[in-house]
Amino acid sequence: MRYQTITLGLLLLAIGSCGKKEEKTSATASTESMSCASSLPARFSATNTADPISTSKTVSYDGMVKIPDGEFLMGASDDEGREDEYPQHRVKVNGFWMDATEVTNAQFEKFVKATGYVTTAEIKPDWQEIKKQLPPGTPKPDKSVLVAASLVFVPTTTPVDLNNVAQWWSWTEGANWKHPSGPQSDIKGKENYPVVHISWDDANAYAKWAGKRLPTEAEWEFASRGGLVDKKYFWGNEAPEQGKSKANTWDGKFPYLNSAKDKFAGAAPVKSFPPNKYGLYDMAGNVWEWCSDWYTPEYYKELSGSIANNPKGPSKSYDPMEPRVPKKVVRGGSFLCNASYCKGYRVTARMKSSPDTSLDHTGFRCVADIK
Repeated sequence: MRYQTITLGLLLLAIGSCGKKEEKTSATASTESMSCASSLPARFSATNTADPISTSKTVSYDGMVKIPDGEFLMGASDDEGREDEYPQHRVKVNGFWMDATEVTNAQFEKFVKATGYVTTAEIKPDWQEIKKQLPPGTPKPDKSVLVAASLVFVPTTTPVDLNNVAQWWSWTEGANWKHPSGPQSDIKGKENYPVVHISWDDANAYAKWAGKRLPTEAEWEFASRGGLVDKKYFWGNEAPEQGKSKANTWDGKFPYLNSAKDKFAGAAPVKSFPPNKYGLYDMAGNVWEWCSDWYTPEYYKELSGSIANNPKGPSKSYDPMEPRVPKKVVRGGSFLCNASYCKGYRVTARMKSSPDTSLDHTGFRCVADIK
């Protein structure tokens, strides 16, 4: 795997890429491509000027699952993990409530109507903020690029170099949660699909409004495992492409051939696949999910040697591949994950992205404390 910079005029961002098999070096193992996750710097750098979101006084537990407290081994134990998934370490978490599904378009629309909230993707980027995260002297892109937009996946027609993610991601003006593929698209009839083009800032605002919060990375992995011990996936060890479809992933050859064996070429309605043993749906595949934690590749090393009690992540972010850009953790994989390129649907897979990044395969779910 190698790191490459794409010009601002093409994608308005510098991005990392991942190949079929990574060498586990500190310089490369923490960098992922956008097909794996939203591994991007702050390409929006937009400030939401909406009124502050008021926290709900009461929490509705409808549609949530009660997760028991417990201890588990967090992180990878096999040879498929990236370097930031090691070492496996013991973690204790308190019980909590978790949304059984990813937040849907219908749920997010209710939030927007109640608050007037405007998402990151709907705000014009601020060049003065963007250039702070780019090498000195980077030229200002054409004004046609500095528009309210988001990144949309567009499959290629033939096999391509998997190191060049610019071949399948399109910076699309007018793409946002209401128009997932661009202004010509909408979410009519997709009320039960996961909301996408959601930045961490957007997800956090929704969670606050609902009286909930985003899960810690430890809570997310504990819940995803569903009580299974040391398994690759939330259903066990059988590969997703074997047997019946277990999650919404890329079936075929990425990024040009998707057989849609699982019946979905893109995102799927929530509850389209069997839940894990805790009753949680889409804890692998469909869309990536934001966690509350800041990202650092060395964090697990800091927790090894003792039982980590409800870890909440490092105090600040550091990504050696993009040291200027703070990152939050995303988990779970998406409909773009494929064994030949990205196995983000593994229960231990960690990815990261800047809080103001949004793409058409990134959403979230919320948790709430047990009181």
